[in-house]
Amino acid sequence: MTSKISRRSLIGKTLGISAGLAAGTSFEHRILMAQLSSRREKQAVEEAPVQGLQEGIFGGQRVSRLVIGGNLISGSAHAGELVYQSDLMTRYFDTERIFKTWTIAERNGINTTLMRSDPHIIEHYGRYLRERQGKLQWIAQTAPEQGDPVQNAKLARDNGSFAVYLHGGVSDGLVEEGKVDQIGEAVEGFKKLGVFSGVAGHKLETIQAVEKASIDPDFYMFTINKVNYLSSDPSEIDAFMEKIEKPWIGFKVLGAGREHPQEGFRHAFQRGADLIAVGMFDWQVRKDVKTAKELIAGDLARKRPWRA
Repeated sequence: MTSKISRRSLIGKTLGISAGLAAGTSFEHRILMAQLSSRREKQAVEEAPVQGLQEGIFGGQRVSRLVIGGNLISGSAHAGELVYQSDLMTRYFDTERIFKTWTIAERNGINTTLMRSDPHIIEHYGRYLRERQGKLQWIAQTAPEQGDPVQNAKLARDNGSFAVYLHGGVSDGLVEEGKVDQIGEAVEGFKKLGVFSGVAGHKLETIQAVEKASIDPDFYMFTINKVNYLSSDPSEIDAFMEKIEKPWIGFKVLGAGREHPQEGFRHAFQRGADLIAVGMFDWQVRKDVKTAKELIAGDLARKRPWRA
């Protein structure tokens, strides 16, 4: 006698088979399968914004400890060998999507964004403040293709940025070439502009070289993650930064999407980062804020005092 199989039963069995096969598939395929097996109806009512995201004092401003990054908006997100990544990001983040993402960030307690100083960003940031009455503060990264970093920092300042740092790739390159003095010249130039002035890097050696040369930036920004993505050995970072009294913004804390926020955020804060800059899609913002808030309020086993 032939039995009838309901649609629900068939789906359940299919997903069960998929789960069984997952053990022999790649990490990427297991992630995709997990998404399929946990898919559910979207909530009809938008979740209430997260309240109470912690802040620090940075450059005389109250800055949320989770800062929204700008790489996705600029189309410069790191994505390995995916050649279409930049086009995908710039097509997704049209003007309306940029404004929506920033609005969600503000509603959930993020009060600062970290973005490069280029015409695309300056146009959208200015429009957001004027047209949407946005209040996001701006920490600016110098944009190498715009020429002289001090002039680029001036452009950022004149368009609302209160803090500027030298691009990490530029800093790394100058250290490798034995031109650390040029980092010092940039920092002094930034300070003359009256902005909170920093140096970024992807290697701990860059920060160490700046310290050894007695250059005196107001803050540092460099990578920290668990997955060894453009980041130095975590224990070495821990030992060195414990002695540094300047504020430290951690970035690439998720290894450009290779780590989950729960683990990446915890790692960065425990290793001593005072603020973390994270690129986020609009649909990730609320969850990321909730994760950061709960981690900071919990037991981080942090050795380094908060420097911001």
